[in-house]
Amino acid sequence: MNFDIKEIITAFMVLFAVIDIIGNIPIIIDLRKKVGHIQSEKASIIAGVLMIVFLFLGKSLLNVIGVDVNSFAVAGSFILFFIALEMILGITLYKDDGSSSPITASVFPLAFPLIAGPGSLTTLLSLRSEFYIENIILGVLLNVIVIYIVLKTSAKIERMIGQNGINIIRKVFGVILLAIAVKLFATNIKELF
Repeated sequence: MNFDIKEIITAFMVLFAVIDIIGNIPIIIDLRKKVGHIQSEKASIIAGVLMIVFLFLGKSLLNVIGVDVNSFAVAGSFILFFIALEMILGITLYKDDGSSSPITASVFPLAFPLIAGPGSLTTLLSLRSEFYIENIILGVLLNVIVIYIVLKTSAKIERMIGQNGINIIRKVFGVILLAIAVKLFATNIKELF
């Protein structure tokens, strides 16, 4: 075992920035309004499991289906782009067929692609080339704890900042998410050509 506090903290901070759970609060609140209740435990655990599984099998899995990491990141950037447009313009692009349940919403789009999305999954692959795997896993687990706390307290956060605050944060973070989507697209599209 090669535990290193510096590596754990670095892995945690990098993933925390990419996952941006604080920035996703407006999306979480919107989702809760659409489906009623979000299963915080389930969303956190599924996101954590997805990230850890991808850490071990990601590159191989993508190779098996004939997709490289860059193509995966470009596809994910489109999803983030459309979610950002919904946030900024106040429109709904994702067609809700009425079958969205709290269980479905906890998995898609919350656990994937918002939390364990292309950004965090490709980040995990790049961290793996630099850090020991046990330190990355601890960084992921620490993020899962923070994610769970934010998901569990999103209603209180909403009450504290009010509807106008939510609308402002939603638009600001929509623009930030849009910028992340464009950056993810631009960085990875160059690698494809």
